Amino acid sequence: MTPSDRYDTSHLPDDQSEPGFDGKVLKNLLGITTREAMEIAETDALWTAQEQLLAEIEQDQAFTTRDICAMHRLWLGRIYSWAGEYRKVNLSKGGFSFAMAHTIPALMATFESAQLKRLTPCRFSDRDSIAKALAEVHVELMLIHPFREGNGRLGRLLATLMGLQAGLPLLDFSEMAGLRKEEYFAAVRAGMDLDYQPMTRLFADIIELSS
Repeated sequence: MTPSDRYDTSHLPDDQSEPGFDGKVLKNLLGITTREAMEIAETDALWTAQEQLLAEIEQDQAFTTRDICAMHRLWLGRIYSWAGEYRKVNLSKGGFSFAMAHTIPALMATFESAQLKRLTPCRFSDRDSIAKALAEVHVELMLIHPFREGNGRLGRLLATLMGLQAGLPLLDFSEMAGLRKEEYFAAVRAGMDLDYQPMTRLFADIIELSS
């Protein structure tokens, strides 16, 4: 994780991070104090959560905000006491501010009615429609950024589950998190103007790469 990958937390109180590590590791239930160890713990927990969700999620399931909170808790509940709860602090990254913390409950309710109820279960028959659905859901969730940590990875997990509903294989996000990272961030920002085309193009390429 590079410095640009981290949230700007300079405005947060000292008790948000483990002592002596300059805010690089959030307070956690495991007493982890290094970023490297935390990355391993979070990654291992994510794989475990994904395996469980792959076995549980039904093809005709419409996702809700409660489901999203449950996914976050399933993944990070053994690491952070606040897993599955909406954040209560404001976050920014690379000079871009996500939704204000106090607006998250209302924004998530709108997200459920405007995107989740309309686009899940993801049962579209053509790949263009699938890419559009994945893009819109992903962008709106990223703009809200409802949780203190793990929003991007949770968004990719949700997209994977939606893709499986549409009959796709597991999605390969390596380019989105690697060579095309800046393009991805620009696509999220484009969603501020309800422009989902940049993210749709990214998801179309991800679907092609994963097939």
